Amino acid sequence: MALFKRTQKIAEPTQKDAEEIQRESASSPQNSASEFLDKIPTPPAIDDLVEGPVISIDKGAVYIDLPPYGTGIIYGREFINARDIIKRISVGDTVAGKVIGIGGKEGYFEISLKEARQALIWSEAEDAIREMRVFELPIADANKGGLIINWQGITGFLPASQLKPEHYPRIADGDKDKILDELKKLVGERVFVTIIGVSPKEGKLIFSEKSPETKDKENIVARYALGDELIGEVTGLVDFGIFVKLEEGLEGLVHISEIDWGLVENPKAMFKIGEKVKVKVIEIKDDKISLSIKALKENPWREAEKKYKKDDIVEGVIIKFNKHGALASIEEGVAGLVHISEFGTEEKLREKLEMGKTYTFKITLFDPKEQKMALSYIEKN
Repeated sequence: MALFKRTQKIAEPTQKDAEEIQRESASSPQNSASEFLDKIPTPPAIDDLVEGPVISIDKGAVYIDLPPYGTGIIYGREFINARDIIKRISVGDTVAGKVIGIGGKEGYFEISLKEARQALIWSEAEDAIREMRVFELPIADANKGGLIINWQGITGFLPASQLKPEHYPRIADGDKDKILDELKKLVGERVFVTIIGVSPKEGKLIFSEKSPETKDKENIVARYALGDELIGEVTGLVDFGIFVKLEEGLEGLVHISEIDWGLVENPKAMFKIGEKVKVKVIEIKDDKISLSIKALKENPWREAEKKYKKDDIVEGVIIKFNKHGALASIEEGVAGLVHISEFGTEEKLREKLEMGKTYTFKITLFDPKEQKMALSYIEKN
């Protein structure tokens, strides 16, 4: 229903419909009184949307024919609020309005064009949900929960949970300030969204960037099982791992510890967005899937179990320092911790051991099943 539209002629006299009903009833005596009453339209009520041709316009009012019940009027504050629309209206145009009063000024139905416009917009939003219409809209602002989008003069909300994977703020510790910083980067961008929630009374409009064809996530996840080996597409690179899309509406995380048996410090340097990778499902919990790349590779600790044991003397390369000490690799994917307690302080540890250099160590703990090894530094004279 448009707010107003041009017509070629004004509607017939107001009483015509009622008179036709009366003639039909009189010519058919067999019709019951209830049948007669059923044919009479229900009179407009407060908040109803009505439509009729403009029959008169003066300096402070617009009169609308609303057959068969009488005349509607736009006047007073409603006339002022709608003056921009009224400037474009001519006698004979069909106008849609919202009933805001009955039996007021000379018995007219009081009409609001402004409120009708709002009602029509909310009605259009409800239609958009049913028809799954897609809109391309700019992001106006961001808050810690998601993004703000304006549509038809109404401020709507796009929750972070409804963002596509490539726009989702991937923050390892869930810090809300960091999430907000990421969301703010999207302000000004145009995104394709659908309307998924409407609440006219509360003035709420909820959007989703996810595809309207996306099936329920729970049903999607149910198709996967532990041990499945799959090909996915890298959709996100973060400090703590990579996100891999398995199909539309479902992605899983490959944690940094599951990328390789060797030390991985920067996943962003190893992968590219859009890259295809082979992964293995290692956990399914709360509709979330955890994936592994290293699980598809030979576990180096199995071979190490055959070659090493406690008290063995080995050569190792320093590959990382942490608060506990230094990590020394004795072969690809097999590393042990040289604890800081051997040196007293981190400064003394770093004086003795340098990154990238090879030293001699004694294995003081070796647990290949748990992939744990402790090393003791042997200083050469």
